[in-house]
Amino acid sequence: MNADIGVIGLGVMGASIARNFHSRGLTVAVYNREPESTDSFKEKYGDDRFVCTYDYSAFVAALQPPRRILGLVTAGKPMDSIMEALAPLLGPEDIVIDGGNSHFDDTQRRDKWAREHGFRFVGMGVSGGEEGALKGPAMMPGGDFEAWQRLRPVLELACAKSDSGPCVDYCGKAGAGHFVKMVHNGIEYGDMQLIAEVWSILKDGLKLGPAQIAGVFGDWNRGDLASFLIEITEQIVAAKDPAGPGALVEQILDVAGQKGTGRWTSILAIEQGVPLNTVTAAVDARALSVLRGERAKVRAAFGAGGATAGALDGVSVDDLRDALYAAKIMSYTQGFALLRQSSDHFAFGTDLAAVSRIWKAGCIIRAAFLDKVYSAFRSDPALPLLFMDPFFTGEVRRCLPGWRKVVARAAEAGVAAPALAGSLTYFDTLNTVVGSAQLIQAQRDFFGAHTYKRLADAGGAAVHTEWAGLPRLG
Repeated sequence: MNADIGVIGLGVMGASIARNFHSRGLTVAVYNREPESTDSFKEKYGDDRFVCTYDYSAFVAALQPPRRILGLVTAGKPMDSIMEALAPLLGPEDIVIDGGNSHFDDTQRRDKWAREHGFRFVGMGVSGGEEGALKGPAMMPGGDFEAWQRLRPVLELACAKSDSGPCVDYCGKAGAGHFVKMVHNGIEYGDMQLIAEVWSILKDGLKLGPAQIAGVFGDWNRGDLASFLIEITEQIVAAKDPAGPGALVEQILDVAGQKGTGRWTSILAIEQGVPLNTVTAAVDARALSVLRGERAKVRAAFGAGGATAGALDGVSVDDLRDALYAAKIMSYTQGFALLRQSSDHFAFGTDLAAVSRIWKAGCIIRAAFLDKVYSAFRSDPALPLLFMDPFFTGEVRRCLPGWRKVVARAAEAGVAAPALAGSLTYFDTLNTVVGSAQLIQAQRDFFGAHTYKRLADAGGAAVHTEWAGLPRLG
């Protein structure tokens, strides 16, 4: 019994994070349901500080009590099976961590199940992909607070580090860790869609070549937009097709996959009544990308539609930079508003400043501007809308003219830019004091007697009007 931590699941993420723990000087017990995977891992990486086991009893016996066990398996039934197999072998101080992409509802259920079966449980989001898992991911644990305190030393060893410290922190009560990871992935969907729309305009609207576009993203990665996603985009757009001339990215079938976390984020936002225009536009865009047959038929029927030749003339690279930056601020505003609302609703107790600090390194959405997000929530933990922080208000005001130009010209040119436009719609709606909901509420009262309140008495009682009986103007 000498292993400091155990890892169940030796797929890409599990094997990488086991090696990460090992590289920090820890002894790591490993187990995989398929013995061949354990054999392969042992052959590639085995030494005295990897304890390779072939059944749950041997795995548990290899761990120092109180035991720390990290499961990195496909979300759903596989994690339930692990917990059921481990339960008879564990004591009340042993800790099982679900490090997969589980839905937070499942995490809350598993937390209760673990307590009923006499061991501790932590649901933890892990972001960073294979390289992050190996070199240092961002980690988002939630659930049993005492368990987090015991896990903290080994997680802080293995996680990414930023200038603000280790990229791991307690995210709140049961379900909070996977909830935070879900929102992270939703924001990731938005970021990717925004970047893709700008790339498309650079390519098809401004008619820049791959090397020029790579140069643009390279320049942006040294400024306000510096981030992992901008960095890899520069590399992607510059990559030559090994099978022929031109850029490899332009030979890829334009059908975007998704594993569900972005969709979960949008669904939860709808349930919580939190507007999430950018992420929802990104989820819809992926769904539309799948409809290749329908898209071909629409183009055959309509041609370029109402597209105006030369409509994108006058849009500059700087305008696109400003549009991307401002839309990104709106996307993060929406994501953090969802985190706040849901933390209150589910009593997670999530610290938004801590979340932004976790995301500063290791994860997919890591970006230079998260320093400013961290500062905003440290300065005002109750900040309801991120873009109303003084720094971000100034940035949005500066970027607004270019942002409007890009969205307007894209619409005139028949270029789909749903996330850029959705972000602007979010801002414009919030920047409207008296809006179109006046008519909607009147319609609801007309056909369903749902009542309304008068502008002059917003805090007063709701009233109903028999609209059909009112005299008409004019």
